[in-house]
This record gives sequence, structure tokens and C-alpha cells, in this order.
Amino acid sequence: MRKVLISGVCFLLLPSLSWCQAKPGLSPAVMVYVKEDAPVIALEHVRVVDGTGAAPRTDQTLIISEGKIAALGDFAMTQIPEGAKVLDLSGRTLIPGLVGMHDHMFYPSPGGGLPLYPEHAQSFPRLYLAGGVTSIRTTGSLEPYTDLELKKAIDAGKIVGPKIHVTGPYLEGPGAFALQMHQLRDAEDARRTVEFWIAQGATSFKAYMNITPGELSAAIKTAHSHGIKVTGHLCSIGFREAAALGIDDLEHGIEVDTEFYPEKKPGVCPNPREAAKALLSVDIAGAPMQDMIHDLIAHHVAVTSTLPVFETSVPGRAPLDKRVLDAMTPEARIAYLTRRAYISDNAATSDAAAIFKKEMEFEHDFSKQGGLLLAGLDPTGYGGVIAGFGDQREVELLVEAGFTPLEAIHIATSNGAEFLGELDKIGTLAVGKSADIIVLKGDPSANIKDIENVELVFKDGLGFDSAKLIDSVKGLVGLR
Repeated sequence: MRKVLISGVCFLLLPSLSWCQAKPGLSPAVMVYVKEDAPVIALEHVRVVDGTGAAPRTDQTLIISEGKIAALGDFAMTQIPEGAKVLDLSGRTLIPGLVGMHDHMFYPSPGGGLPLYPEHAQSFPRLYLAGGVTSIRTTGSLEPYTDLELKKAIDAGKIVGPKIHVTGPYLEGPGAFALQMHQLRDAEDARRTVEFWIAQGATSFKAYMNITPGELSAAIKTAHSHGIKVTGHLCSIGFREAAALGIDDLEHGIEVDTEFYPEKKPGVCPNPREAAKALLSVDIAGAPMQDMIHDLIAHHVAVTSTLPVFETSVPGRAPLDKRVLDAMTPEARIAYLTRRAYISDNAATSDAAAIFKKEMEFEHDFSKQGGLLLAGLDPTGYGGVIAGFGDQREVELLVEAGFTPLEAIHIATSNGAEFLGELDKIGTLAVGKSADIIVLKGDPSANIKDIENVELVFKDGLGFDSAKLIDSVKGLVGLR
């Protein structure tokens, strides 16, 4: 007789389990994408990669009840509750839902001219969830009110999408390249901006390229007084200076750090290309880089990896993924492929491949020394990276950077949850945690490419059909 691992009065008192179903009212716009919604679901004969970095466990049973993981153990030792819906997942693997830590809700307009980034409130929530991303941090917003209302609609069950942690509008100084960004006037403006958006519901902030040290300091102090973290995509301020000011996270890694540029002036953003080229002469194992890494770790500053967006700048490197191209509008597809061809045609004069390799080396070294590395995709650049698919590519690129598949999955799940302060709820597969689970065909611990083979995505115990979500937004990326 198999050992009973399930507890709870609903199992003991009512075998029918009908009263245990405690899902909020969901609109037809959500339910059309739901494939599994039984009160209790047993996923059996499945491989489990739990997100902790531990070795996979085979022939497991995972029980979902009331939106949470109620039991997880060997098939032979785990009792299936009476009335549960049983799914035989032989040949499948369960991993935690991905926690996307640089996952915008906007995408570059393919029209050319002014740099504009329209909100993709229809296609991106579905694509993130379809790709297995059950929680995101928007990490800079161009339409913060839209992001906040989108979060409310998803939480209320009106539309489908991941759990959203809304970052406020970019904290940018004079010289912003996008018309959609407010340009801070001074430190007091930075303080007022942070206070205002906290009151509206923002749960983090992102400093941007031309912010001054005084503005960044004011923003950090104000955010921290409310228990809220600040990250940054910086140019005017180097990583070590930002760490000294109290920043919590740094986006993109050393590809955007300007402190190694010998002609860097305090508080001024140098030419990004010249600053990037300066990295070519910096040895990751050398004292200057190692001092910076140690400084970040000592100040408990995390780093967010966004390898997919940088990969598109390396001639001929990013895969021509049919899934990505099919999701785009014809105009967005043409714009992307045209720019991609231009980059390939100018490969002889590009340093992008060498800089990309150095970024990978930095991220691996930072993590191995104890730094908290997070994972994101950044669907900006010139349009080659889109929601969901880019998050999967990020995990694949982490493996290429030297991490094992288990380590890469840990970075993309547990580390993000830890930074968000939600590791007790999400990020790993364990009893009592939210049932945010990806069902993959294959074994990503042996072949990380299998992370693309998403069949089902459970969010709070509700199983969404990945293929149906993807089909619903084909041809929309670049529009909405």
C-alpha cells in the first residue's frame, strides 16, 4: 500500500473534493485557454527538476490542490486522492514557472523614424505565460498606468497572463532617446516621482542611462524607505559607484558598464560603442574586474542577465526561430530581418561577438563567486527578442555561458523569486508553494533545448494550453 503524504481536512472529510475548488471567477477570455482545471490534479510518472539545483528525480507524483502543491514524492509512495484527475506524464519533466526579471510589456515599433515602443498588452501576457513565465518584473515601464491596470485585470481573472511585478516609469535624466520617457530635472524630482508611483502601486524602480548621481541617490533612499528595490541600466554612473549609492540590482551586466572606459567623466554618459570597445582590453580574471565583482557581492547587488537581446547584435548568431517570426506582424518581421541582414553584412567590423563572449564570462564568474544572477530577456533592441520565447532562449544561453542546465534553471526560477522576496511562494517545486509549474516534453536537465517543448503551464494550479496561447497571437507582435 502506498504511503499517504496528503494532509488537509478537504481530503479527510469529503472524498468528492468538490468543496476544495476555491478558484476565483474567471472570465471566458481566460477559460478558453485553460486545459486543466480540476479541483485536484495528480501529475504522475514524471521527472521533476525542482529549481533548487538538485539532481532530477524520476517517476515522481505531484499533487495540485487549491492552487498549491499538496504533495510531491516517489510514485510508489504517494497516495492519489480519491476523485483527483490523473495525468500520466511519462516522458515529461516538471520545472518551476520561470521568473522573468527583465520582462517588459512593450516592443519596438517597426515603423522607423522616432524610437517608439508601443505597449503589447494583448500578445505579451499570453506569450510570457505560453513560454512558461509565470511571474515577471517589468523592469522599466513606458506605460506604467497600462501595466498597473493589466496586472489588476490578470489578478482579477479577466484576462490571461503571468503574475506581474510592476516597475515604475524609467528614472531617466536629460538626453532620453525615447519620447515616452520623463526626464528628471533634479534630485527632488526623482524623489517626488518615486513617491508618486509607489502610491499608484509600483513595486520597484529602474534608473536609466542619463540619471545623475544625485538623482539616483534620492531615488534609492526614497524607495528603500518604503521597502522597495531599485535596479539600473546605467551609463552615466559606473557599477561600483551605483553599489556605493545603495542600488539593489544592475541590468544587462558589463556590456553597459562604462567604468572601464579610460575617458569616463563623472556623471556623464560616454559614447556607448566606445565604452563597449574598452571592455575588450579588460580581463575578467584581472584585478580591476575582480575588484568590481567583489564590490558588487559585498554590497549585495544582484545582476540581471539579458543575453538574448545582446545575441541579436552578433552577426549571424541568433537562431532564426520560426515561432518568433510567426508571432510578428509582416512589418515587424521585415524590419527585424532587414536589420539582421545589415548586421551580418558588416560582420568584419563588428566587435559584438567578442564582447558577447566576455559578458558570458563575467556572468559565470560573478555567479560562481556568490553573486545573485537573475534572468530576463529584454524584448527591445531591434525586435528579434519577444516575450516567452526569449525567456527560454536566456536559459539556453546561460548553459552556453558555462552553467549546467540545472544551474541555469535555478537562476531563471529560484534566484528571481529570492530577489522578489517570494521564495516562500514560488521559484521551486515544494509542498505548500504555489502550483506554478511548466510541463515539458523531454528532459531539459540533459538537453536544455527541451525547455522550448512546453505543453502545459500551471499558474496557481490552473493548467494553460501553451500552443493555444501562442496561436491566439500569431501575427500580432509589433502591433499590440
